[in-house]
Amino acid sequence: MTFLGWWEQLTGATCPGCGQSLHQPLLCANCRALLVPRHLPHFVYLGDYQRFGQLAKAIKYQGRRELATFLGQQIALGAKQAEWGLDGVTAVPTLFHRKVKRGYNQAELLAQAVAEKLHIPYQDLLLRTTWDTSQTRKTLQKRLELPETTFQPKSPVKGIWLLVDDVVTTGTTFERARKALLEAGATRVFGAAIAVKSPHDLSRYSL
Repeated sequence: MTFLGWWEQLTGATCPGCGQSLHQPLLCANCRALLVPRHLPHFVYLGDYQRFGQLAKAIKYQGRRELATFLGQQIALGAKQAEWGLDGVTAVPTLFHRKVKRGYNQAELLAQAVAEKLHIPYQDLLLRTTWDTSQTRKTLQKRLELPETTFQPKSPVKGIWLLVDDVVTTGTTFERARKALLEAGATRVFGAAIAVKSPHDLSRYSL
């Protein structure tokens, strides 16, 4: 048992995926067994929102940064299986004040872990320009109304990129960011996340 696993067992830590007692680092054996990359034509994710959305919340609100590294490595396995010929990895950005408050952007942590595992560059390509309330607090209709200009590229973009977010609900945020990269010059943009609420919602976005 690693020190982290020993410490989590000693302190009575619970699995962020299912709430069971932890006897090994980060995730219980049952949740680890469910971490099988799932593929859509242009997207890879680790599981359904009901269970694996809790993992994203643990990273985002409980400071579980080490979990982001582990899950990013699992996403990387799925991206490698897809054989997309990626030139680099980037993340869906958050607003500056949220990153300062939290100390990090969870999507960025995931993306950096993916890039490291795949041995390709990570680059911060986009700015989030709209000052808005959190997507998690919005109704479905309000999420779909996210402005087209929410994201702006920092500079011209070339090549094939993997765009990483923590979770995807309606797919609107992902699509706005993907469109910004394509308009900046990216050849193709694929996507990845820990969890997807409705894979069908992503199917309406074509490459």
